[in-house]
Amino acid sequence: MRRNAGVAAAVAALAVAVSASGAAAPPATALVGGTLVDGTGGAPVPNAVVVFAGGKIACAGTGSACKVPKDAETIDVKGSWVTPGLVDAHVHLSQSGWADSHPDSLDVRDRHPYEKVQAELRAHPERLYRSFLCSGVTAVFDMGGYTWVWDERARTFANPDAPRVAAVGPLLSSIDHWVNLPAERQFIAMGDEKKVRETVRYLAYNRSDAVEVWLPAARDRKTEEAAAKMHAVSDEARRLGLPLVVDAITLREAKEALTEGVSLLAHSVTDLEVDAEFLALAQKNRTTYCPTLTMLSGYLRLYESIASAKPPEVDDPNGCVDAAVRALVAESASLGPDRVDTRHAAGVRALIDKARSVAAANLRTVASAGIPVAMGTDAGNSLTLHGPAVYAEMEAMQAAGMSPMQVLVASTRNGALAMGTAGKDLGTVAAGKSADLLVVGADPTRDIAAMRKLALVVRAGAVHRVAELAAQK
Repeated sequence: MRRNAGVAAAVAALAVAVSASGAAAPPATALVGGTLVDGTGGAPVPNAVVVFAGGKIACAGTGSACKVPKDAETIDVKGSWVTPGLVDAHVHLSQSGWADSHPDSLDVRDRHPYEKVQAELRAHPERLYRSFLCSGVTAVFDMGGYTWVWDERARTFANPDAPRVAAVGPLLSSIDHWVNLPAERQFIAMGDEKKVRETVRYLAYNRSDAVEVWLPAARDRKTEEAAAKMHAVSDEARRLGLPLVVDAITLREAKEALTEGVSLLAHSVTDLEVDAEFLALAQKNRTTYCPTLTMLSGYLRLYESIASAKPPEVDDPNGCVDAAVRALVAESASLGPDRVDTRHAAGVRALIDKARSVAAANLRTVASAGIPVAMGTDAGNSLTLHGPAVYAEMEAMQAAGMSPMQVLVASTRNGALAMGTAGKDLGTVAAGKSADLLVVGADPTRDIAAMRKLALVVRAGAVHRVAELAAQK
């Protein structure tokens, strides 16, 4: 009875808080009869009840532990599974999901001026937000882009029509990358130690959720000089209380990052198998590993579409991708084969073939060692589409050897962990957490592809039917 009284007290407290603000207290909502998979990795709870009010979960568990309040709106979800909302721990809101926002990989600026593309992305992030929610993604970590994304954090914190956003802002880069705007930068080249520390302070003063360093593989990079810059970044970030995120794909660079106490590795190690030193450092730092297995295949499909003059297929089972993005994807077929060097496309295929097996083996090793794994798609890159890209990524993680339950935890609790303090009330279904929930029509603990069978999305306590989200184009 104590637990039941606790539910009533929690709902009452939320009602009082809303009343004090001058607004009418909304009734509680209860999802009743489904199987609860709470995101912790614990055993599923059949015939469960999840009660939420005021945007927060009041109770989640068995029917005896969670009594439904008398005035609650009850939604019968019998025969379905209830999970936390998905967290995509690696996205780029400053990228559209097609070549127009990535002129370094395929230049279409004659058709789509880069400055215009960026202005439209900034003006209409809601197009991407609907695609995320419609695909079951209720929180995202923007891993590098223009400064406007920082403003999205406050706008989306409790917005039922958008996923919650965490963001690192501009990236520190080991090269002076040219894809920037005339008066804005998304890549800041690491200069001398003084400039590096100034940049970290700039990020901290803008309340960035982390400091991210991009380390594209470079054999001719001066190891001692690069190590000194990385140390300056990590030292200043640690002094200011900012987590360190590093985007690296080689074992050497990943271990350099681990030596500096990185909290999140944003890509798989794809050149060599991870060794005992790597694992020991990751365990010591409690580093989260975000494998990002499927992003490169999007570029290959784009190049193949151009060469064949056939539009690429879009893996979007619930019709979530915005119409404007679909039009861009379809445009791939009309670009003309002279846009792509066939040798370049062949090189990408060879890179994917090599990286796929190494990345899969490393993911198995990392997961077996008990290192936290978070799901992230790198959405925004060409044909890695915001929202539905999570399905292929989760399925690739399962194919690499993770169990469906491990993948679900990676895509919920561990994704929230990767977001740092921004994700502290996300990722699991428990009292006091944000009411970000999914109802799916098949068992995700048997096959993670069940997440495609999405029926309901609850974001900050607001219940959305997927069919309605898909219709908003």
